Amino acid sequence: MDKNTNMPTAAELEILNILWNKEPLTVKEIHEQLVQTKDVGYTTALKIMQNMTAKGLLRREPNGKSHLYFANTKKDETRGKLLDRFLDTAFAGSASGLLMQLLGNKKTSAKELEEIKRIINEIDKSQQ
Repeated sequence: MDKNTNMPTAAELEILNILWNKEPLTVKEIHEQLVQTKDVGYTTALKIMQNMTAKGLLRREPNGKSHLYFANTKKDETRGKLLDRFLDTAFAGSASGLLMQLLGNKKTSAKELEEIKRIINEIDKSQQ
């Protein structure tokens, strides 16, 4: 299967985020959380989740008259793949380009800058 086939769309990522926070959930429970932030119909949520199951992003198990859904992919792994794809396509693979753009677009607090420096120092030490 093509590696981009398993990449979640924005709508799929919203559902994954809900499941990563609390799983398993039914379509009804996921839909109830989705409608808090956007206008989405129950059948639309169901169809997206059926597609996600077909793509291997979700796993579903029978539970009485309904089904329970589980994320079939880990949060950090998915975020890493999405970031790698974004880095490759938007910044030609340049992590420094991404970081400079990110820091230039947002007022970064002193605390955030210190954390970034700490992480860079840890990476630098581990590569020596």
